[in-house]
Amino acid sequence: MARLPDFEALAIFAKVVELRSFAAAAGELAISKATVSKAVTRLEERLGARLFNRTSRRLALTDAGQRLAERATRLLADGEAAENETLAQSVAPRGLVRLAMPMTFGVKTVAPLLPQFLKEYPEVSIDLHLSDATIDLIGEGFDLALRIARLPDSSLIARRLCAMPRYTVAAPSYLKRYGRPTHPMHLAQHKCFGYAYLSTPNVWQYTNAAGEQASVRPGGQLRANNGEAVMPALLAGLGIADLPEFIVGDAIARGEVEVILKGWKQPEGAVHLVMPPGGPRPARVEVLVEFLTTQFAKGKKR
Repeated sequence: MARLPDFEALAIFAKVVELRSFAAAAGELAISKATVSKAVTRLEERLGARLFNRTSRRLALTDAGQRLAERATRLLADGEAAENETLAQSVAPRGLVRLAMPMTFGVKTVAPLLPQFLKEYPEVSIDLHLSDATIDLIGEGFDLALRIARLPDSSLIARRLCAMPRYTVAAPSYLKRYGRPTHPMHLAQHKCFGYAYLSTPNVWQYTNAAGEQASVRPGGQLRANNGEAVMPALLAGLGIADLPEFIVGDAIARGEVEVILKGWKQPEGAVHLVMPPGGPRPARVEVLVEFLTTQFAKGKKR
């Protein structure tokens, strides 16, 4: 099987050539003179040729050493440039961040925040992916995602940004026509709209102050993979919906829909920022994480 080149020995050899001294190379590389000598000897044994003619006072390249020196020097320079470029990317906020989040939440809540971020960090660009489906961050190469749910156990790093309550709601016209449910189990006799990406598909779960729990599988004429898509049918009085505050909050405030089952709570949801494991993160990712964290913290105080 083919062996990889001895890059370490080649780099040390190039540094010796540059400084014309084993001791000087050792000092600049912060290694011992013996380590430098062993690396050069290892390279000579691998290549089957002497690279230096050495005396107590003089160090000169052999013909083989002369032929190798230019390539080794270029290899060292390329390696240093690659490291410096990567280090600069990790220190200075620069480059592309791939960010995924639910569609309606992204359009309504996050997109309005991004102009400020882009002004503050003109060398950072964002690839914004909007979908209610759960994205495989690692498999699809995303740096960050915003998720609104109770998160399952996983290897992903998660930061909770804020609570996101859900409400069971209906238009006044629906309640006038079909009556107001007072217990979650009553929903089984009502027209309800479904959401494809619930953490418990097709099941609405509730708990009351006494600790009583109820789970119901409501049915209806409409099921969607985006919560906002049920709003026209909801406002038209055609059914009951279970929706997060960022979708239905304004309609509640305007009296277009009413919250029902007020004595019952659903499992508390929250907005989480999730990231692949490992680190440290590049500066371009870190500044976006801190920006979003700060913006959501401000929103909680308002």
